[in-house]
Amino acid sequence: MAGIYIHIPFCKQACHYCDFHFSTSLKYKDEMLQALLQEIKLQKSYLDNETIQTIYFGGGTPSVLEGDEISGIIDAITDLHTVSSTAEITLEANPDDLKADKIKALRQTPVNRFSIGIQSFYDEDLIWMNRVHRGQEAEASVKRAQDAGFENITADLIYGYPMLSDTKWKYNLDKIFDLDIPHISSYSMTVEPQTALASFIRKKKQAPLNEQQSAEQFIVLMDAMQARGFEHYEISNFCKPGHYSQHNSNYWKGAKYLGIGPSAHSYNGDTRAWNIANNAKYIQSIEKNNIPAEAEVLTEENRLNEYIMTSLRTIWGLDLDHLNQIAKGTADQLLKEAADFFDREWIIRKENTIYLTNRGKLYADHIAAELFF
Repeated sequence: MAGIYIHIPFCKQACHYCDFHFSTSLKYKDEMLQALLQEIKLQKSYLDNETIQTIYFGGGTPSVLEGDEISGIIDAITDLHTVSSTAEITLEANPDDLKADKIKALRQTPVNRFSIGIQSFYDEDLIWMNRVHRGQEAEASVKRAQDAGFENITADLIYGYPMLSDTKWKYNLDKIFDLDIPHISSYSMTVEPQTALASFIRKKKQAPLNEQQSAEQFIVLMDAMQARGFEHYEISNFCKPGHYSQHNSNYWKGAKYLGIGPSAHSYNGDTRAWNIANNAKYIQSIEKNNIPAEAEVLTEENRLNEYIMTSLRTIWGLDLDHLNQIAKGTADQLLKEAADFFDREWIIRKENTIYLTNRGKLYADHIAAELFF
């Protein structure tokens, strides 16, 4: 089983913390859509005829597209690939786009899952982030989607930013629980170099982020999710039993995926490729039937380190037998390097699998980096 990711590089305005590839101008939307359809044709053989289990519209803000534009992209995929009858088809959406008419139109498409970028229910936080929507709109968009029959919904929340007190953070979580959303993705705010937030901090218009605050709010998050019966199946992802994100789970499990659109990444087990992050150059290249991408052949070391990085973040853990399948003898070497982490109780071993403890999840990136080959 494989997945296809479609990058829609348009947003109404730029969030201060975001460094994903996008444009705030829709001027060339039609040309971009034609290029996406053409790249789907050009990339037909990349997944070697594997059945498509997931399609994911990310961005940017894919919900700026109309229902028929989304259906057109899905039709192009189904014309060239075998798509499972139970495929998970996700659309990332901003609350302000999910008006009643838009949801009604999306109900007529094959989309069966929404990923809604809520981030916070506090208007002052959303203004500080430079989000388009407001808190009441976020709540209303979820209820409208549910009333229209969309049950498979995930919501994004952000923590660890200066305006978010622990009281406000607990309120955001309680609001999510009250809305009966089955999947939550929650991220600590980070300062990416080319963002407005980074500029504000450099110019001392904004205080630096507080790592201790972020760690404490992550613990609050884990405790609240556990108390409500959610599974913490990946560092930043929680769900009610049976509501995993199939698409993202395939990333973490090393399944093949094809990325369509500017800045999109692809992986077929042997190579990794990434498209140019420039809308005009992407369109111009695709119009000439050239895929504007760079690629690398994955070395044994690449595969080992990627498996360590992704597997440790998940509920399924790092399988030592699989590590030895990639390169014989590497499991013993990793266990030696991990001795200090066992002593600190940041990781534990059950049979032939290593897992992060809740304490270890606070240091996931550090642990992975230290165990790299």
